[in-house]
Amino acid sequence: MHDGWTFLTSHAHVLLAVARDPDIRIQDIATTVGVTPRAALTILQDLEDAGYVRRTRVGRRNHYTVEPSRPFRHPETAAHDVGELIAIFTSPVAGPREDGQGGEAARPEDP
Repeated sequence: MHDGWTFLTSHAHVLLAVARDPDIRIQDIATTVGVTPRAALTILQDLEDAGYVRRTRVGRRNHYTVEPSRPFRHPETAAHDVGELIAIFTSPVAGPREDGQGGEAARPEDP
């Protein structure tokens, strides 16, 4: 068994961090994702070059805008756009799951 692998790549985690906080700093992205600031910057540049993220300078800071209509890059998932991923991982959290492994997406109130 291989410990330490995850379903989402560092690129996906950086994209989600920027989607959650468009004014996030590189250091905070690196801390959140678990990469070095240099790696976070390289990943952001990859995402920007591919059109998934736009960077705007605001004073001394950067503001990031995610392009949610961009498709996934792999042919097997290209029919889906990154907005779907963002919706899954940025939805409100209702509380801990029964297995104690984090939260689950909030459910709409019953009418």
